Amino acid sequence: MKEPENATANDALIDEAVVRAARAMLEKGHRRLLGIVGAPGSGKSTLAEGLVARLGEQACNVPMDGFHLSNRQLARLGRSERKGAPDTFDTGGYRALLERLRQSNASGGTVFAPDFFRDIEEPIAASIAVADEVPLVITEGNYLLLEEGAWPQVRALLDEVWFLDVETGLREQWLVERHMRFGRSESQAREWVASTDRPNAERVEAVAHRADRRLCWHETGIAFADR
Repeated sequence: MKEPENATANDALIDEAVVRAARAMLEKGHRRLLGIVGAPGSGKSTLAEGLVARLGEQACNVPMDGFHLSNRQLARLGRSERKGAPDTFDTGGYRALLERLRQSNASGGTVFAPDFFRDIEEPIAASIAVADEVPLVITEGNYLLLEEGAWPQVRALLDEVWFLDVETGLREQWLVERHMRFGRSESQAREWVASTDRPNAERVEAVAHRADRRLCWHETGIAFADR
């Protein structure tokens, strides 16, 4: 199975029961925040973008990756070789954005959020506009369920968190292919997966039991594990 790279492909991969569960969150009468968590390369963006494609203007994706520290800050802190680890994100900024997103549906006004651009390996501020009438904000990232630092405060702001699982060999294959698409050689990509992505994945998977629901990749796409 090849990792999809566009929203149309993502849309086709989402099981109808998953879409219905997301739509059910829209019936609560106020803005809801849905977290999608999983190990690096598990397909979180695929799921989030597929749901937005199915729900249209009722949903928006605001990824945690917009809060990557810049390469300049990572170099200053001596963390460049661990980019993607929990302490290489602006967790406080991410938490503050989620708080604004919860409040804005009542107070009005567009909220602007950062996004991460892999072609330059940097976040860019105010890249995503979340209008006040959007009832469901999806946010995807690796560390939404961590129990350390400010991450529990992030979890407290989310109405539900879904964990997306995928077989380790396939997930790491997708990661190698992704790193190569953005400039690394195959040997560099495999080294990065082994030294950085794999330890981060182990941390994520250790807290998967804290999720409200679990999803898996099946032959036809993404579905709830208990389907």
